[in-house]
Amino acid sequence: MDQVRQIHKVFRSKPTIEGAGVHLKRAFGNAEQGLFDPFLLLDDFSSDNPAYYKAGFPWHPHRGIETITYVLEGDVEHGDSLGHQGIIGSGDVQWMTAGSGIIHQEMPKGDALGRMYGFQLWANLPASQKMIDPKYRDVKSSDIPVIIQDGIRTKVICGSVEGASGPVHDIVTEPEYLDVSIAPSSQYTKKTPRGHTVFAYVFEGKGKFCSEEDPFAYEKEGANYFDMPLEKLLGSGSLVLFDDGDSITVSTEERPVRFILVSGKPIGEPIAWYGPIVMNTQEELRTAFEELRADRFIKYKGTG
Repeated sequence: MDQVRQIHKVFRSKPTIEGAGVHLKRAFGNAEQGLFDPFLLLDDFSSDNPAYYKAGFPWHPHRGIETITYVLEGDVEHGDSLGHQGIIGSGDVQWMTAGSGIIHQEMPKGDALGRMYGFQLWANLPASQKMIDPKYRDVKSSDIPVIIQDGIRTKVICGSVEGASGPVHDIVTEPEYLDVSIAPSSQYTKKTPRGHTVFAYVFEGKGKFCSEEDPFAYEKEGANYFDMPLEKLLGSGSLVLFDDGDSITVSTEERPVRFILVSGKPIGEPIAWYGPIVMNTQEELRTAFEELRADRFIKYKGTG
């Protein structure tokens, strides 16, 4: 018999500043290390104020991880040490595997109204993949399937819904990445692989997760309990981490809800993490920064 996943914990994204002064909201990161395995970090960089994002993320390194950038509104210009240059526009996705190392920059430009909305997710790589050659999967919005059924609209970036597969394939952690919108007074059920980490991040409207009248019943002590309004409907900026099971459920009342739903197969390996470099041991981490200082960081000289 299928087991519906229950709420493991609810988080609220917190304001932070990264890059050259970009104001964003961090849903989870280094402080939650291991809890979202294989995922490391989720940032919501949505803003209506160009002064909060124009400084961008100038040249910086990555090694040992994948960065998945999903733009809702606006443009992001990017370039890297392999000679790539381009623009990620509204609805587009860039799935970048840093592997053995890449140095790149991301410069948000917004749209004509000054809007810059989107997310960046970091996914870890297992030890066997950390030093592979860097590569890109650049996905245009027009290539992302959209399934509309019974008041549910689903954009399938990665994974499969109703026989429609997303354009990103062959990722070692078997991830699923969906953008889900649920109409008012509707019910959503989604099968999830047992044993995989699953979370949802709400960015529009409000929804009830796991049919739970008290989504904070799991925890009656600590910062989350006292820091968050105890409502049965979870709204923008709320992140739900689910327990294990075979499916998740979300329902709405008088308002719609929109969230990203992400799942992946845990790696279960040690993490040595500092900034944009994530390895398995402190020795590997030291080596990476020594190579960066000595201009030996880039191993792959091809075109990605």
